Amino acid sequence: MSVVDALIPIFALIAIGYLLGWRRWLPTEAGTALAAITFKLFMPVLLFAGLARADLSEGLSPMLLVAYFVPALLVFILINVVAHRSQGRPTSMGLAASYSNNVLVGIPLVSLLLGTDKLVYLFAVLVFHSLILFTLQSLYIALFSGQGERLSWRQTLSSLTNPIIVGLLLGATLNLSGLALPAAVWRTVDWLAAASLPCALLVLGMSLAHYRLYLSRAMLSLTLAKLLAFPLLVMGFTSLLPLNPEARTVLVLMAACPTGVNVLAYAMGQEDNRIISSVIFLSTLLAAFSMPLWLLLLS
Repeated sequence: MSVVDALIPIFALIAIGYLLGWRRWLPTEAGTALAAITFKLFMPVLLFAGLARADLSEGLSPMLLVAYFVPALLVFILINVVAHRSQGRPTSMGLAASYSNNVLVGIPLVSLLLGTDKLVYLFAVLVFHSLILFTLQSLYIALFSGQGERLSWRQTLSSLTNPIIVGLLLGATLNLSGLALPAAVWRTVDWLAAASLPCALLVLGMSLAHYRLYLSRAMLSLTLAKLLAFPLLVMGFTSLLPLNPEARTVLVLMAACPTGVNVLAYAMGQEDNRIISSVIFLSTLLAAFSMPLWLLLLS
């Protein structure tokens, strides 16, 4: 499948979801229900199926974590240092520039372009993605806010119990166990998994309809850091490590994904909320143009 053929349906479904949310053609309750069943059933089943059938010997390589999270930490620290000096307080800017929407954009992109078996390279990244970056953000706020805030380990570790991670772990467990499921069970799994990609993209589009774009220098800088600087660093690190071309492509695409919507939960006040929501909106819009460029560089 060509780059254009893979990207057109992805961003077309996001646009359709945006139209549904903007024109309010679906009741709010329907959108909420669609998001819930997508995150709690369809996406976990897709990841379960991909991991259960994949070759885990490559997906469990610690080099995948090094290649992705070292650049992520560099971006997180550098952006936060600059933003802290500018505003004199902790912000969520570093998190916005380093936290990718790997679930709603990354998984559909990898599945359509490379095949669901290549989701194995996302295994380690998805398991530790929220845990590492959200823990660092919480620790940063606790240490530098000056308001006596404490790190909530219960909230931090809750990222390991969400349905996405459960689906990954169950798929890996079945794979390692060597057990064989009946054909009828796999047929049911495949039907549920097939619903995950269109539903996830529609949900993302509908969620974007609630955001507004507020142009500012900080917002534009964060968007460029997310879509260009972060994936460029990952590309550099993957070229130095013993990773195969497919793993390298997956990691760079994950870094090149737009900012994840969960970053808004860590926004520090109204100004941060306005900037972060604008970064989420603009990075998702511009990813339709930046993604083909990264794919061409990697091909």
